[in-house]
Amino acid sequence: MEAERSQLSQIDPKRARFPCCIVWTPIPFITWLVPFIGHIGICREDGVILDFAGPNFVSVDNFAFGAVARYIQVNGDERYKLLGTQVEATWDDALKKGVQEFQNRSYNLFTCNCHSFVANNLNRLFYSGHDKWNVVSLAAVMFLRGRWVSTTSVVKTFAPFAVVLTVGALLGGMTFLVGLLAFAAAMTGWFLVGTYCIKSLIEL
Repeated sequence: MEAERSQLSQIDPKRARFPCCIVWTPIPFITWLVPFIGHIGICREDGVILDFAGPNFVSVDNFAFGAVARYIQVNGDERYKLLGTQVEATWDDALKKGVQEFQNRSYNLFTCNCHSFVANNLNRLFYSGHDKWNVVSLAAVMFLRGRWVSTTSVVKTFAPFAVVLTVGALLGGMTFLVGLLAFAAAMTGWFLVGTYCIKSLIEL
């Protein structure tokens, strides 16, 4: 049984199958301005993607905003038992509880979003040996450790940003650059404050 649990199916980007992975994709317009902000989901053991995509709605096998660009796969040995229980449960059991909870949650880009859903599930799974995951730590781990699906994924993520940056700088000069920096700082600052200063602001 233990050997079976440690084995994961192969990742298959063409079929959008990412077993026991955290997955990420760019969001049009937002990622074009701030390339480290995107949409995130978590996958079942069979590789099917689950993502909190709207009010009271967890999408199954239909990743919002397009194909996966980056992912982090969890090693078989890292699938921890659920918190507060005395018996082992599967990865999918934990995700099922997360889906049930977020199907009764309102979606808000700034207070309860896709990152909230994934962080909630990682805490339930006691992923990496702790239950302190939040939207900021999750975004940071994906940005630093996420593997690119392909070269096309890299281009898809950064090419629009490069175009916007170049055109904006040519047409708007320093005013545009300062405005873009201010927007990125405001977005980042909101989630930092909501996560570490006003902890009830951002839901998990």
